[in-house]
Amino acid sequence: MSLTLLIIVAVAIFVAAYRWYGRWIEHKMGADAQRATPAHSEHDGVDYVPTKPLILFGHHFSSIAGAGPIVGPIIAGQAFGWVPALLWVLIGSVFIGGVHDYASLIASVRHRARSVGEVCRQYLSPSTYYSLLVFTWIAMVYVIIVFLDLTASSFAPAASELKKEGGAVATASLLYIGLAFLFGLSVYKWKFSLTKGSAIFVPLVFVALWVGLKLPLTTDMVPAIGGSVKNTWSVLLIVYCFVASVLPVWLLLQPRDYLSAYLLFASLAGGALGAVVSGLSGQAAINYPAFRGWSDGQLGLLYPALFITVACGAVSGFHSMVASGTTSKQLDNERSAKPVAYGGMLTEGILAVIALATVMVLAENPGGGRTPVDVFAEGIGKFTSVLGLSPSVGTTFGLLAVSTFLLTTLDTCTRLARFIFEELFRMRGTAGRLIGTAATLLLPTIMVFVAIPGPNGQPIPAWKAIWPAFGATNQLLAAFALLVVHTWLRHEGRKATYIFVPMIFMFITTLIALTQLVYKNLLGQGSVFVGVLSLILFVLALVVLVNALRRKDASRAATASG
Repeated sequence: MSLTLLIIVAVAIFVAAYRWYGRWIEHKMGADAQRATPAHSEHDGVDYVPTKPLILFGHHFSSIAGAGPIVGPIIAGQAFGWVPALLWVLIGSVFIGGVHDYASLIASVRHRARSVGEVCRQYLSPSTYYSLLVFTWIAMVYVIIVFLDLTASSFAPAASELKKEGGAVATASLLYIGLAFLFGLSVYKWKFSLTKGSAIFVPLVFVALWVGLKLPLTTDMVPAIGGSVKNTWSVLLIVYCFVASVLPVWLLLQPRDYLSAYLLFASLAGGALGAVVSGLSGQAAINYPAFRGWSDGQLGLLYPALFITVACGAVSGFHSMVASGTTSKQLDNERSAKPVAYGGMLTEGILAVIALATVMVLAENPGGGRTPVDVFAEGIGKFTSVLGLSPSVGTTFGLLAVSTFLLTTLDTCTRLARFIFEELFRMRGTAGRLIGTAATLLLPTIMVFVAIPGPNGQPIPAWKAIWPAFGATNQLLAAFALLVVHTWLRHEGRKATYIFVPMIFMFITTLIALTQLVYKNLLGQGSVFVGVLSLILFVLALVVLVNALRRKDASRAATASG
């Protein structure tokens, strides 16, 4: 099958799924346009803000996408071949990831925009609630560590031939943050219409890319903290995350996500169109093996490794945190939940397919020490070159798109972790925002200066060491979110097989994966840090499951006696 036909078929599957399966899920969840959403009933001008669906889609999609649907599919595709990864992206996005995202958003909206953890408290035991909150907070810290390392790497890439492109991305990203701040002021303070604000600031985002190409902040221009320019960028990114977490959502987070959506859609459109045209013209033939085997030396057996490695490209528990943490507080109308949540997941699935396409055109042993971000950027450069862009400009554009995804994940994840910390310790107001954010960023700051040993004892990048644990934790978080939604629906007397089946699959898969991680890292040759955190998360997961089953049995007994 040609690359062109593969992409067309994948997009057609997602469009059909949105139209029919998405509509069916919307009907089963009982979406009602007349029911007031928390954005109106709890409006406070900081976190609860009624938002136009287009802006909210941009915020939600930018927040959930991150680098997960790029890094995960590329790692899995290189390890096992592109066919297993592609099949899981298609099936997982439609029947598990999309359902998980939509159901989490509706469940939160129906409970005054409470987080998944708070909804859990209402239907399960207090101990389950606190265990889930701690699990979720640790998972968010995991995400920050991984994406902080990848973002800094995109500004200071290891590959020497990408030095200029990384510098251009650094310049453009800094300008882009400033533009987002001005856009937020323009729309919410200076009362520009969305159309007027978009007409001014969206083109300026692409101008920032041009400026970055002309004035790149290369590694020799940036001071090195601890002997590493990457460390410098990591520290600056932590400062940015702190500021973005405590500012009102409309001032930086929301407008930056909205503007980034245009950049991300441009990269999606350019990558997809370029890949299709490249395939038709014969300039991008499929070179990589469709299937490489049932196991990989680094990841292990295809099951469960494939399913946790692809991560956000098919299903992600982090999405439920976004849906119930920020999106539910901004949803203007329940009927907008389908395009925002279900549509957002399917769009992310398309991004994962494009990421896999950059693997398909590789030789079997690409070498060169390329990170998944480098593979994606160079693939986008190759695809867009047939549309008239130079490979260097296309590669820079691909790097900027990835760094934009990464930044949105970093600032959104920091804000969500701050929400969870405030829940745990019942903190509110300015003090809660400052302390919660500082506590969340403490471990990621420490990890900037800690070398993680690989299997041979040599230091390896944080993202590479932590990714398997991140994937397992992230997918288990999705299983917990589905458990909470299923418990709520059953409490209301509604059948929810479409929630139950994905929930069971995710629980079995991720618990097996965590068991393997504990064994590999604590009893074998691996990272003690990853092993200990995996063990803590495994124990917390068992506590949540046991308490949930006990509560369920107690409810049945009470019903029977009544």
